[in-house]
Amino acid sequence: MTLPTTTRGQLLLVVGLAAAVGVFLATVPLHRDWFDLGVYYGTVDSWQHGGSIYDYLVPGTQYGFTYPPFAALCMLPMTLVGWPSAVAISTLLNLAAAGAILYWTAGAAVRRQGWTRWFAFAVAGCLFVLLEPVRDTFSFGQVNLLLLALVLADAWLLSTGRQRFAGLGIGLAAAIKLTPAIFICYLLVTRRWRAAATASGVAITATLLALWAAPDASRVYWTEAMWDTDRVGSLAYVSNQSWQGVLARLSDPGAPSRLVWAVGVIVLLCVWAWRARRAVAAGDEMAGFALTGLTACLISPVTWVHHLVWLFPALAVLVDAGLRHRKDDPRRRRLLRWGVAIYVVLCSSVVWLWSWDATGVDGFIGSNTYVWISLGLLLALPLREGVPAAAAHPLPRPAGSATMGACAHATEYPWESRRSARPASPTPPASRPAPSASDG
Repeated sequence: MTLPTTTRGQLLLVVGLAAAVGVFLATVPLHRDWFDLGVYYGTVDSWQHGGSIYDYLVPGTQYGFTYPPFAALCMLPMTLVGWPSAVAISTLLNLAAAGAILYWTAGAAVRRQGWTRWFAFAVAGCLFVLLEPVRDTFSFGQVNLLLLALVLADAWLLSTGRQRFAGLGIGLAAAIKLTPAIFICYLLVTRRWRAAATASGVAITATLLALWAAPDASRVYWTEAMWDTDRVGSLAYVSNQSWQGVLARLSDPGAPSRLVWAVGVIVLLCVWAWRARRAVAAGDEMAGFALTGLTACLISPVTWVHHLVWLFPALAVLVDAGLRHRKDDPRRRRLLRWGVAIYVVLCSSVVWLWSWDATGVDGFIGSNTYVWISLGLLLALPLREGVPAAAAHPLPRPAGSATMGACAHATEYPWESRRSARPASPTPPASRPAPSASDG
């Protein structure tokens, strides 16, 4: 397909695409009515009037606040505005975060391909908001995109040699929600000691600040609420696209095996640590962060569909890896086809076909579709050699024979055919809200 090259043609395409996306978002997917934002808003309002952060429940539901107390502290300014203003602010913050995410993940490819920047980012933005995790983040009023933007800010700092402030974003994100804490582990595994210390220091400082501001809530969270998975909903619910969710649906109505879950988590962490170190050794910082996001989704006990915004950096890396090859190179077509296929599935809401019955072979495969995507990307995401603005201190490659070198190439580019050894050219469900409401 040939895209327009004139400004008028590009503008007409963007307007038409934006209109089509707007109609789709307004008519097809189930809107979540800012349910999770309502949890945040109600929690901080109750707290301001003398209530306890973790005693508040949305009227008529079992859903309450499940983030660390520092998150409630950050959300306290919502009490200064009414509900319509809170919705507007949430939407604007998510739009800003989406813009930052697209810039950090796709900016280099846009410059390298010589595309018109405003046109490329406008088209990318339209495609981005069609992803189910992104749609749900906006309509739930969630914080996922904000946390992803904080983490990717550190990826940008590390990949451009600005290590002085690296770790600030990860530390803040980890203090707001526990899942991003795995990126501190990433910094440790890849031996970025200063950034890891910064992230840990920021997270600890923010947590201590919350302890000072809300001592009782901090005690309740760290000793009770954090360990109570019943607060966030059923582990077997189809929206839980994690390793734990797979086991829960297999054993439903019984409880999933904790031993099997723990063994699976250990295996996943070993694969992640190995691949993350290879990514940094190749100078591909964004791939290292992408692999870490995939792992966070897989090992978390609860990964609702809207949490899967953490998959987007991996999708961006996959597409960029394809674009780096010549147009006549079969590897380019292969990688881009995989990228398009994964994108279409992530837009499709396909897992909800099994929202009420995930039994049988079709249920096992279909209800866990997003888990298989996460696992496939963790195992096979291509690493891009010689990425511009690579990490300042890449890890040394293990020494070995020519045979070992060939094996290393095969594992770093598992999506590519083994015959292609030549170097690359230099050129909706039910209408009730999902039980993720409070977890985010």
